[in-house]
Amino acid sequence: MRDDGMHQIGEAAGRVGLSLRTVRYYEEVGLVVPSGRTDGGFRLYTEDDIDRLALVKQLKPLEFGLDELRQLLEVRDRLVDEDDPDVRRDLVDRLDAYADTAAERCAQLREQLARVEAVAATLRRETRLAGPRDRAEASRS
Repeated sequence: MRDDGMHQIGEAAGRVGLSLRTVRYYEEVGLVVPSGRTDGGFRLYTEDDIDRLALVKQLKPLEFGLDELRQLLEVRDRLVDEDDPDVRRDLVDRLDAYADTAAERCAQLREQLARVEAVAATLRRETRLAGPRDRAEASRS
């Protein structure tokens, strides 16, 4: 970290567990734009930028598309600064709808995981039934 609290792209990417290429892509598509640049043009990220990168990474397995991600992030950004109660209520409702979508997708992922775990358990049972000798002979074939 630099003295000014800003982080270069490598540190930001490393903290979130993303590749440099992915961080650059997120900038290119407008999801996470660095808050600054060095005199030499290197990207600089704040803690808020890094938190935003982490959020995008967390949302990706839920299969939000780029437009959905962009809109969700826009709603969050606007909510922080919005003073009008009616507009805030609308933004909260929109954010709540994204939360509902995320919950539905989590449920779908749990169902998918349960099916895959059942397949893995079946394969383990079959492996135990085959016994160690049969497995050794099969691997030589």
